[in-house]
Amino acid sequence: MEAPATPSGDSDRTAGGAAGGGWFARPPGGTAPVPPPRNGQGSTPPSAPPRNGQRSTPPSAPPQPRRQAPPARHEDTSDTALLRRTMAEIEPIADTVTSHFYALLFLRHPALRALFPAAMDTQRDRLFTALLTAATHADDPVTLTAYLTNLGRGHRKYGTRPEHYPAVGEALIGALSRYAPSTWGPRTEAAWVGAYTTISQIMIDAATADEMHAPAWWQAEVVAHDMRTKDVAVVTVRPDQPYPFLAGQYTALETPWWPRVWRHYSFASAPRSDGLLSFHVKAVPAGWVSNALVHRARPGDVLRLGAPTGSMTVDHTTDSGLLCLGGGTGIAPIKALVEDVVRHGRRRSVDVFYGARRNDDLYDFDTMLRLQQTHSWLSVRPVVDDGPAGLSGGLPEAVREYGSWHTHDVYLSGPPGMIRRGVDTMLGMGVPSHRIRHDSIEGLVGATT
Repeated sequence: MEAPATPSGDSDRTAGGAAGGGWFARPPGGTAPVPPPRNGQGSTPPSAPPRNGQRSTPPSAPPQPRRQAPPARHEDTSDTALLRRTMAEIEPIADTVTSHFYALLFLRHPALRALFPAAMDTQRDRLFTALLTAATHADDPVTLTAYLTNLGRGHRKYGTRPEHYPAVGEALIGALSRYAPSTWGPRTEAAWVGAYTTISQIMIDAATADEMHAPAWWQAEVVAHDMRTKDVAVVTVRPDQPYPFLAGQYTALETPWWPRVWRHYSFASAPRSDGLLSFHVKAVPAGWVSNALVHRARPGDVLRLGAPTGSMTVDHTTDSGLLCLGGGTGIAPIKALVEDVVRHGRRRSVDVFYGARRNDDLYDFDTMLRLQQTHSWLSVRPVVDDGPAGLSGGLPEAVREYGSWHTHDVYLSGPPGMIRRGVDTMLGMGVPSHRIRHDSIEGLVGATT
């Protein structure tokens, strides 16, 4: 899933050389340079002045990271193991490390601060978390490349350029070296420098390739705004140029009222002949983007869309049945998947469980019923937490009443907690993990604001 912007704008020349080269990035097709000595990196704050006549001691050199002790016999000393030990050490103080990361980034490159959202509380953790997540998958090149390719493409909408990556890398190493003294040392630093070099280059190459055939973002005019409940709206937009996507995917969306604040929303239909795109948006308390889209956006307003992403798509090369769980506005991509099956004209069993807290929250149930009445292979069942209609209880739990699903492809979309419970339920019922597909949990957290 996508992290917040690596800052855009002009960047200072870095310690490793000209902007765009330096420690952590190389020109596409080039060779990564060997990182130079850090010389303390300036990550340790200056000494405090003497208090009330206390004797002043001569300033000492900045403390260096603790030298790693020789590894115990049979201890794993691979780069991946070193990266994961650092992660384990900083996990209890992740908030502090994240704050220091951004403090270093903005202190050394103050011009970059203006290119992040004005309020960092929601998006603050995402860039740092994405870097750490990528580093810990260094031994899985297939997963790493897929994750970072989407990340690199997505960062184009923030204006990210190759010359911005060294600044981020320096701040990452500075924060880790300060707060992971037990695991830090020359070999660990080299492992992190190598990992970040790989991370940044995959993202740079993906963005460069994407520039050849797609814009960094699309302008999209609101053409319809349909209030379904007091806090749920279906927003339909017309992109300013063709927007290719697949049913089940999602995009990042920015409103004119909150510049540089992007939130993820799933497409609520399969690709349409008229090129229009629809999103189901629920306004949540203190949700900047969601409240703007539900209560402020009107036809004529212009939004910005990032590139489509996500792998919760239908495999049309098989005839396996589909089990779809959609909770709340998570019914949007489920409806898109059903429409996609219709468009491909292949009869295959599709079972949809549509969950909500109350009957009134089943705002798109009539649409799903019309699809069921038209297509005999489709079954739609409502699941309501409170109320007499439909099944009762939690959405994943209700599915247990309908037998085995281990031969089905399972799709889950909704609140993060529902997805986690749904995955656990499906695995417990014997559904293989490779048959379970769902929205990115990180993207879902972003979509709730």
